[in-house]
Amino acid sequence: MTRIINKDSILSITETYPNNVILIDKPADWTSFDVVKKIKNIGRFKKVGHAGTLDPFAEGLLIIGTGDETKKLQNWSDADKCYQALIEFGKQTNTYDVTGDITESKTVVNVDWDKIRAILSSFIGLSEQIPPMFSAKKVNGVRLYKLARQGKEVNRKSHQIKIEKLTMMNHSDQNMKLDIHCSKGTYVRTIAHEIGIKSGYGAYLKELKRHTIGSFSVKDALSIGQFESFWRSLN
Repeated sequence: MTRIINKDSILSITETYPNNVILIDKPADWTSFDVVKKIKNIGRFKKVGHAGTLDPFAEGLLIIGTGDETKKLQNWSDADKCYQALIEFGKQTNTYDVTGDITESKTVVNVDWDKIRAILSSFIGLSEQIPPMFSAKKVNGVRLYKLARQGKEVNRKSHQIKIEKLTMMNHSDQNMKLDIHCSKGTYVRTIAHEIGIKSGYGAYLKELKRHTIGSFSVKDALSIGQFESFWRSLN
């Protein structure tokens, strides 16, 4: 039986165990590997992995597996995911997100939000998406972001994604917050970039938080500090 470590279960767990699924709320500026390394160090686990990589600037749910539970991680990597994304109009970056260099900037006033809603509707359903150059996707054994940092661009194969939900939560001036329910392999920053292209305003992904992976929710996840305090209390 899978042992889930989350906000609820830590109230009843009384002993350490090598095989766990740990729900972590990843902070910004940590890579997914940073979290894996930290959890491995805290628990002195021999084997640790994660399901569904989050970019360093992104926050939210990261599923960590330890011991034998690492064998099940692919099941959650393949699951649908829900995000909240903050998009800013008027700028484009080479990474399509806040970490990149600005490649285009324009003054945007009086955004046509009805037009934006129509554009959002056009993404619903199945479509083909090309991985951005600044991504961990491998082409001929080399991660794309390494080539991008060398100023190189290569042909990338598109892959099928499915957007179940893409709705505007709120907006103010040039910023828009989105609620997104999508299939695995969906690059939200590419969606932000394409919204900018379709609208003519230009746009990039300013903030991103993952709220769910399959049936797991970030509401039940522990901060890294909370997990460390909990695990130390068992020893």
